[in-house]
Amino acid sequence: MRALRISLATLVLTLAAPVMVWAADRAKLQDFLEVTGFDVALESIRLSAESAPQMLGMQAEDFGTEWSRLTTDVFETEVMHDLALDILERTLEEDMLTHAADFYATDLGQRLVEAENASHMKEDDDLKHESGEAIVAGLEALESPRLTYLKRMNEASDSAGVSVRAIQEIQVRFLMAAAGAGVIELQLEEPDLRELLSSDEDVLKEEIAASALTGAAYTYQSFSDEEVLDYAKALEHPKMRHVYDLMNAVQYEIMANRFEALARAMQALQPSQEL
Repeated sequence: MRALRISLATLVLTLAAPVMVWAADRAKLQDFLEVTGFDVALESIRLSAESAPQMLGMQAEDFGTEWSRLTTDVFETEVMHDLALDILERTLEEDMLTHAADFYATDLGQRLVEAENASHMKEDDDLKHESGEAIVAGLEALESPRLTYLKRMNEASDSAGVSVRAIQEIQVRFLMAAAGAGVIELQLEEPDLRELLSSDEDVLKEEIAASALTGAAYTYQSFSDEEVLDYAKALEHPKMRHVYDLMNAVQYEIMANRFEALARAMQALQPSQEL
């Protein structure tokens, strides 16, 4: 499943709704995670822990040799999968699950999942980014329609278009949890922190869009233009958009939940410092 982006507020609204009697059962959801590659997308969340110390003005090395153990424990795969299943069991209607699973179960769908899984778990982000940039530059020089198809894919899989606010929400929750745990001394109240983070929203939107394009160019480089267009069309289907809105919300809620847990766990590794 493609990289996921959505507002946490969407998730809150979704979970506030009554439980649907046609929601998918847990066994089908487990199969759904595997066939769509969402299980690997969840597992890759642990790689995002690398950015946690930088948010606090620190480096991972500041926490000593225990940092790797800490992040492995907090971002434990089974914990994240259980969180996802708990949410999806209440929110993902079976017809939506079936629509997405049927696409990803096709030959093209499984090849896409294989490519996406490999991209999710590739730890050398610099190499991936540089390769993606080179591919984009080549496509621009050729005036290739493939660029349009890749952009359509990105727009369709973030149909709510609020990834920036989701990222800001994760940052706020992490920083507030770190302050509450005594890891940092936060000089800002939460409303002021939100205002500060939103001040560069336009720049962040541009950075996310550019990063998404280079990431897609890298991930799908082995697919033909026709296959990329077919994928874009599949992602633009209303049912698939609905599924992605929900899956994006689930992934970001799990990220926020685990970053909050990480902030609390960091208390034992690092004395308080002023931010």
